[in-house]
Amino acid sequence: MKRKTAKEILAASFQELASGKSIDKITIQEIVDNCGYSPATFYRYFKDKYDLIAWEHTRAVAEIVDQTGAEDYVWKQTLYDGARLYHENKDYLANLLQHTSGHDSFMRYMTEIDCAALEKYILSVNGNQKLTHEEMLCVKMYCHGLVGLACEWIMGQIDTTLEEIAEVYEQSIPEPLKKYLL
Repeated sequence: MKRKTAKEILAASFQELASGKSIDKITIQEIVDNCGYSPATFYRYFKDKYDLIAWEHTRAVAEIVDQTGAEDYVWKQTLYDGARLYHENKDYLANLLQHTSGHDSFMRYMTEIDCAALEKYILSVNGNQKLTHEEMLCVKMYCHGLVGLACEWIMGQIDTTLEEIAEVYEQSIPEPLKKYLL
C-alpha cells in the first residue's frame, strides 16, 4: 500500500478547504490545521499556497502524460484523461481561475506545465532529438489552445461533453506534431 507523502496530504487538505471556500481566502494556517501539520512543515515543501497549487497541477498532468506510449495508451487517451481530470475537478479549477491572484496567471502556468509535459513526451518518442523551432512553436500554440478551451469549459462558457472536448483536442493537433502524437 502506498502511503501519502506530506506534500500530498497538504495538497489534499488545501483541496478539501477549497471545496467550500474561495482560494484567495484560504490561509496556510487553515491548511495545516486541517491536516494536523505545522506551518513549518508546510514551508518545508512549499513557499506559499500558489506553489502548492502549481505542484499539484504539475503532478496530476505528469501522471497522465507519463502513461502515454505505454501499451494501448495512445495520445488520444492522454487527451481524454486530461479532459476527464479537468471535468472531475471542475469546481476546484473554477475556484482557482476565479479566486487566485489573476485568472491569466493560472492559465499561463497551466500552459507552461502542459508545454513542458508535451515536449518531454515528444522527446521520448523521437529519441531525444531537439524539437525544431517550428515544432516548439506548434507545441506552444497547441497548449495555449488546449488550456484556453479547457478554462472556458471549466467556467461554463462552453456547453459540451468530456468526449467532445477530447475529440476537439485530438482534431486540433498541429500538422508538424501529428507524427509524434498520432
